[in-house]
Amino acid sequence: MSSSRNSFTGTLGFVIAAAASAVGLGNIWRFPFLAARDGGGIFLLTYLILALTFGFTLLTSEVAIGRMTRKSPLTAYTSINKNARPICIMACVIPIIILPYYCAIGGWVLKYFISFLSGQAERAAEEGYFTGFISDVSSPIIMMAIFLAITMSVVILGVDKGIEKFSKLAMPFLILLILIICIFSLTLSHTDESGTVRTGMEGLRILFIPDFSSLTFQSLMNTLMDAMGQLFYSLSIAMGIMIAYGSYMRDDTNLPKAIGQIEIFDTAIAFLAGIMIIPAVYVFMGKEGMEASGPGLMFVTLPRVFSQMGRIGAFIGCLFFAMVLFAATTSSVSILEAIVSSFVDRFGIERKKAVMLEGVICFALGTLVCLGYNLLYFEYTLPNGAVGQLLDIMDYVSNNLMMPLVSIGTCILVGWVTNPDKIIGEITKNGESFNRKTVFVVMLRYIAPVMLFAILIKALGLL
Repeated sequence: MSSSRNSFTGTLGFVIAAAASAVGLGNIWRFPFLAARDGGGIFLLTYLILALTFGFTLLTSEVAIGRMTRKSPLTAYTSINKNARPICIMACVIPIIILPYYCAIGGWVLKYFISFLSGQAERAAEEGYFTGFISDVSSPIIMMAIFLAITMSVVILGVDKGIEKFSKLAMPFLILLILIICIFSLTLSHTDESGTVRTGMEGLRILFIPDFSSLTFQSLMNTLMDAMGQLFYSLSIAMGIMIAYGSYMRDDTNLPKAIGQIEIFDTAIAFLAGIMIIPAVYVFMGKEGMEASGPGLMFVTLPRVFSQMGRIGAFIGCLFFAMVLFAATTSSVSILEAIVSSFVDRFGIERKKAVMLEGVICFALGTLVCLGYNLLYFEYTLPNGAVGQLLDIMDYVSNNLMMPLVSIGTCILVGWVTNPDKIIGEITKNGESFNRKTVFVVMLRYIAPVMLFAILIKALGLL
């Protein structure tokens, strides 16, 4: 390892930082919605199987490439094969596209945390509060700038003193808050106007017990596609993050064990997010309320749920948005680090200047995202049929198109252009056992590319 290159202090530092990156808005507002929509236990079982095969293969490949090359996303792939430059460029561009709109959403979370903290919980639950906030010209930009500044302040301190230290402080609080809200959610009970009593435990059963009543081949395929797409969010795959973090991993770290720990962390947090949100929404909003997703779930449905809990609702809402703020920050830190590491490695810029440069780029693009809901508002129909604004277009290009392309490129590069044994040698170079070696090779060379291609053609509206 280069003596000038930052590194995590050990396996725990890497695992916590990687897990903190994985625990973000995708886990909290996307996973519960997909689980509720795709048959509860059917989605959870599909997700778990894919996490141990599909997700494991892509995650292991990226971390191993990072540690083997000691390079950033912008330079790592060409260290393996000089013709892999297109993959390098996409792996660097993806986080540059994602960070501005992630910080804009982080600003929304900050706004709601401040609202609940300052005793405005009832106002935050009112009809039109969220729309009124994002349609204002200045407030979303200010909140986005504050969130971006917090992210930059962590990354500017470096890997061990910034990212690792922040992750070690944030993760225990994050897990504690999630567990508190989960327990509270499961103990809820509510009688609606028709006299129907709904409980949190009933909501839990809806989440976990498979619903085979409407299962068809098409619905199963949709569940499979949704679960694969969710793994990109959950494991921070194809964003350059895990290559950057892998490059900071110590040579003596047991890589298979570390990957296994990240899988456990990620899956546990994703499942807990479902337990935290679905029962509470079911109790107060019924099955219809569970259909909300994305911003609608986080900033419209849940504040209404908290408002119906009585006095305790404002407190629980404050804890919830504090937890989401922690999660959003740990993820935005990892996205920024993927960009900064590329700037430092490729252009020789020192870390502080690289952070400031990307901060300026992110603020400019983030401002456009915020203005996309007011001064620059427009609607555009995407190839997959969704109608969105500037934020949705950026999300579509980065997540639905570029990320599958990067992962397909990774599979072809590692599985066919070079030999998988090269990566396997990196994984086991300290004599570690690699129990899922066969799964890794088969997924990498044959199954994962087909699955990724299916995601891509679905995004293009061809499936």
